[in-house]
Amino acid sequence: MSAMDREWTLADFDYELPPDRIAQEPVEPADGARMMVVHVSTGEREDRFVRDLPEYLGAGDVLVVNDTRVIPARQWARRSTGGRVEVLWVEELSDGTWLALVRPRRRLRVGEVLHLGSGTATARVKEHRADGMTRLEVNSPEPLLTLLEREGHMPLPPYIRRANQGERPEDRRWYQTVFARRDGSVAAPTAGLHFTPGLLQRLEAAGVHRVAVTLHVGPGTFRPVKVECLDQHRMHEEPYEVSDEAAAAIHEARARGGRICAVGTTVTRVLETVAGPEGRIRPGRGRTDLFIRPPWQFRAVDLLLTNFHLPRSTLLMLVCAFGGRDLVLEAYREAIAKGYRFFSYGDAMLLIRRER
Repeated sequence: MSAMDREWTLADFDYELPPDRIAQEPVEPADGARMMVVHVSTGEREDRFVRDLPEYLGAGDVLVVNDTRVIPARQWARRSTGGRVEVLWVEELSDGTWLALVRPRRRLRVGEVLHLGSGTATARVKEHRADGMTRLEVNSPEPLLTLLEREGHMPLPPYIRRANQGERPEDRRWYQTVFARRDGSVAAPTAGLHFTPGLLQRLEAAGVHRVAVTLHVGPGTFRPVKVECLDQHRMHEEPYEVSDEAAAAIHEARARGGRICAVGTTVTRVLETVAGPEGRIRPGRGRTDLFIRPPWQFRAVDLLLTNFHLPRSTLLMLVCAFGGRDLVLEAYREAIAKGYRFFSYGDAMLLIRRER
């Protein structure tokens, strides 16, 4: 049965990962992380380092990055009863209220007031939504983002263990890419964590053009797929933006025969969301809930730099769609055997569908 005809299930994207392979901190410098290079057409694999990326890209190619910035969105709040709840601020709505994940929220009443952080600001519960989000009305003498920069914590994924669910001082630097410009994410676009100014200079010297798109990563990246039939899974919507300049640069590069290298699954989802039938990128902004899984036909991306992802995750499904499920899971097994480091602070994989 071909990949086009097969009915994929959640179990098709499972693998066994020893806990000691989950990276708890990144390597430094960041481009010293290992990079498994996978040539999709032949199945050949190479063990390299991220700093070797300029050897696989050249003049006329375009590197597309995500310029979202992770906000220190985790905050503790106090109830009037004295109890403590954790708030993960997700997104500000057009009416000035915020969507957040509040834990525990089972006993939190609509109308209840939470005292945030040091107590200079409060948040009133306006609504508990069916999608698990709570809508909060913030009353603060300063913008919430200013307050969070001072009192919030980086929203590290749960597999990164920190004492008392806190963070290390270095996490503010480690969990932010060098491309970060626009506030809005509650999770890092982790492939971008591997880049350093020196690596970017060498890519530029090699003639590789760089453009940025934006996708603000929401909490859905941590939510497990709970249905066995993948057709029943719905992705959480995330806002994106593609500028006229970025769209034009990508189109011009493709017209000249250049290749497009997406830095991460977030960039891939943006480009595939806005790509027309012939792969032309349409500029604009919107929200995407695109769920990429086999047998997706890619229209805009020729190379994908990405991390090693969780079993049964939508991120792994996207990578399997790009590289082929059997080849990707075979590469994962090899990476485990060779001691590669997995997940957000871990090593990288470069998948090449179109060779130079």
